Amino acid sequence: MNFSFSEQGSVNLYTIAFYNLENLFDPLRDADTLDLDFTPNGIRQWTPTRYKKKLQRLARTIGEIGSDSSRRPPVLIGIAEVEKGSVVRELLETAPLNAYNYDYIHYESLDERGIDTALIYNRDHFVITGSKPIPLMVQNGNGIRDTTRDILYVEGVLNGETVHLFVNHWPSRRTGDEETDYKRIEAARTINSYMKMIEETVSDPNYIVMGDFNDGPTTRSIQILMGSDKLYNPMETLLSPTRGSVSYRRSWDLFDQIMISHNFLNYEKGTHSFAHADIFDVPFLAEVKGKYKGNPYRTYAGGKYRGGYSDHFPVYIQLKLNS
Repeated sequence: MNFSFSEQGSVNLYTIAFYNLENLFDPLRDADTLDLDFTPNGIRQWTPTRYKKKLQRLARTIGEIGSDSSRRPPVLIGIAEVEKGSVVRELLETAPLNAYNYDYIHYESLDERGIDTALIYNRDHFVITGSKPIPLMVQNGNGIRDTTRDILYVEGVLNGETVHLFVNHWPSRRTGDEETDYKRIEAARTINSYMKMIEETVSDPNYIVMGDFNDGPTTRSIQILMGSDKLYNPMETLLSPTRGSVSYRRSWDLFDQIMISHNFLNYEKGTHSFAHADIFDVPFLAEVKGKYKGNPYRTYAGGKYRGGYSDHFPVYIQLKLNS
């Protein structure tokens, strides 16, 4: 569902994005996380120069998402694979993001690799009224808890309208799709349960659920999330054999998605209506030659430093503020 918008109407468009930043670590050793690889003497030789280059590239990318039509940088950006809050702060201190009134919210999770989610928001348009990390309680096959990323929940006011956001980075498929399905299914059920709790005190809440789900739109976990009939997934039609947000073995997937509640499909003065959804797969973010031409231009491919941006393309939606 894409609605056309005029050049004149672009001033009322607001971009909401999600971006997996592919291991945004600083080069300092942190005794509490498994970050030795991302230090100057580690296997990836992660130096201050490489770190600064990545910050500059990510800052440029974030500033441009959706700007062709909205004429402004995104107002909300969910991000994944950040080591800690200080790297988000350093990202926001990097041009051009340092010219915008951005702030962020982040909680340390128990993820053993030290990679978390966070939300960047523009204080000119968004005011936080509450937030918390929602633990994902899943176990590995040995019965020991998988200390995976929390789900970041944020309540805030976007241009005068209250919204409830969930920023996700669901457990990976590293040990196999079927072997790890139950973890992502539990993540979906966790969000559904939390939405039910919200609805005990809030009538017809506005939801935005974003993240790297490590599952595509048609998988069981996403269908369980959508099965509550509270959400609409505008990303569902974007996946094709030649397009997605991440590529594995020359096959495209759309693991990065943004879902919204159905009330964003209505028109009412003073509220936001869904206008557009897309993958931000502009040429500078893609490999330009070789067998991986068109794939995301990564920072690392295997253990080899490539100097790119991320192994994921950002995704985004745009909401129109009805006046």
